[in-house]
Amino acid sequence: MTENPKKPIPVLVSGALGKMGREVVEAVTNSNDCELVGAIDLNDECNGKSLSTFFDIPESDVFLSNDLEGSLCTVSQGYRDSDLRPVMVDFTHPDSVYDNTRAAMAYGVCPIIGTTGLTSEQINELSSFSEKAAIGCAIIPNFSVGMVLLQQAASVAAKFYDNIELIEMHHNQKADSPSGTCLKTAEMIEEYPKKFNKLIVNETESLSGSRGGVRDSGLNIHSIRLPGLLAHQVVIMGSPGETYTIKHDTIDRKAYMPGVLESIKKIGNYETLVYGLEKLIF
Repeated sequence: MTENPKKPIPVLVSGALGKMGREVVEAVTNSNDCELVGAIDLNDECNGKSLSTFFDIPESDVFLSNDLEGSLCTVSQGYRDSDLRPVMVDFTHPDSVYDNTRAAMAYGVCPIIGTTGLTSEQINELSSFSEKAAIGCAIIPNFSVGMVLLQQAASVAAKFYDNIELIEMHHNQKADSPSGTCLKTAEMIEEYPKKFNKLIVNETESLSGSRGGVRDSGLNIHSIRLPGLLAHQVVIMGSPGETYTIKHDTIDRKAYMPGVLESIKKIGNYETLVYGLEKLIF
């Protein structure tokens, strides 16, 4: 007896023509576990054109749309009587990601959010909405497995070090700072409830901000934006006689795709908000 093959998960990509969106479209198209059913981008000139116009993929019956809610409604209706729950992957802009996420859940589509810039208040509101709607929602500041491992190592090491500073470096087209990834790293370090970087001298800044941003815990965060960079993070811990440095470099956006695909496969099993890739892969 031949086992029935598992049906692919329907996926809609928001921000399909962006740098990350393009990678997601190609990853989903080439995955046996997923089916691309929608692509949204706000570029009016591209509205209504086949994805095959923009991607090196076989002739596609998916057409670009600049209407997010219309696309969500169509996908939702198309799978209303199915046991499959559609997924929306969002790589757009901090100004629109909150509304995009709310809209997806309202239509019964599981959002996977790679766009950073959501505030703590917005994440709490989305968590409440997700729970009430019983729709899985994943907010993933960074889809790199290597970055997850860095964060895990930093959170363990924080028990032993009282002086820690974080540096995050990105390309100069990134709109928000510090990055959501770096903030997530800081939050994981702060799971040890203590004050970091206690001052032993009266510090002064001849140039305001030269010591970076300081969180309530005392952690210092420094953001760098330069052309030529992609995504990089360094955590430096110091104690008398030694420093401990953890570093992660992303040199190609393809590094994020295994995490994106794993999130797509897992999020339909949840009915609450998940914050961080580590919650899905460990």
